[in-house]
Amino acid sequence: MIEIITDREEWNRFIKLIGHFDFYYSYYYHLLSKQANEKPILIAYREADVLIALPLLLRDIKGTSYSDATSVYGYAGPLCKIKGKKTSTFDNGNFKNQLQLFLRENKIVSVFTRLHPFIDYQENILKNIGSITSPGNVVNIDLTLPIDIQRQQYNKRLKTYVNKARRVYTIIEANNERQIEEFIEMYYENMRRLDANEYYFFDKRYFYQLMISSFFKVELMLCSNSETGELIGGAMFIKTGNIVQYHLSGCKEDYLHLNPIKLLIDEMRLRATEQGYTYFNLGGGLGVNEDSLFRFKASFSNDYRPAKFWKYVVNQEVYDELVDGTKKDDSEKELETTNFFPAYRQLAKEDS
Repeated sequence: MIEIITDREEWNRFIKLIGHFDFYYSYYYHLLSKQANEKPILIAYREADVLIALPLLLRDIKGTSYSDATSVYGYAGPLCKIKGKKTSTFDNGNFKNQLQLFLRENKIVSVFTRLHPFIDYQENILKNIGSITSPGNVVNIDLTLPIDIQRQQYNKRLKTYVNKARRVYTIIEANNERQIEEFIEMYYENMRRLDANEYYFFDKRYFYQLMISSFFKVELMLCSNSETGELIGGAMFIKTGNIVQYHLSGCKEDYLHLNPIKLLIDEMRLRATEQGYTYFNLGGGLGVNEDSLFRFKASFSNDYRPAKFWKYVVNQEVYDELVDGTKKDDSEKELETTNFFPAYRQLAKEDS
């Protein structure tokens, strides 16, 4: 049976019943991340001793009575718990039928979500429901390894840099409004320099609200010049369960060549290992491409995990009509040869 949960307490209670989750699954993070036209929902499925949670953001499709669904910025997909059994043995037939029925009854044309790199049963839960692709990788630092073995995976230049940086920089944790404001401006400066999509320019409330969450732990670490005290870079890390996520970072342009973010990641690696965490996810490149951002992260570790995207066209007929209709709106528009999904939002110049 499928139930739709939109209440904060019920939402968090259900994912806690499953017992393993990341901060991306919380109601709080969905509320912070949603755009003006998006509504957070948790699809909660119960079957005998089986629990499945699938968080989504519902969006209206302009000019129609239909909607589609996407995931928050980060990693999501289904969570599952089967009492007394392994999730790898789960037969998803009933779940598939119930999910399809719910999506069709609610006129949801398509669903897109980024899957979680450290939840290995998600493909089995979604078997024969849409398609799963893996266009690239994310980089993980295995925190269960001894600290010196972790460091052996650093490339030679990174080791030299970190050693030097520790002698000239000071690391602090943000604990006042001025420091948080400076970090936000450094983050915005990074986004402008990268000519990033407007989506990534989170408003200031987003940063402050993340910092005060009681559902997960946020650590905003800053790097300063030891002589002048000037803040030159910062990184936000989020801890939930046994996972540390490298979430957001920023650096002043004048100090790009010094790249203080490398030192902050190294420091978090040391702290998180001592605290007993298992995974330290650095993420991948832009659009999970193996670009300069990916190579920067890969300089820390060769433990790559596939970045997986789930794409599901629920109603192919309506989906095709939407694509054709968007093309007719502007005869100059052509569907690019990319994996953009859903295609009608690419044609309409909307973000998926």
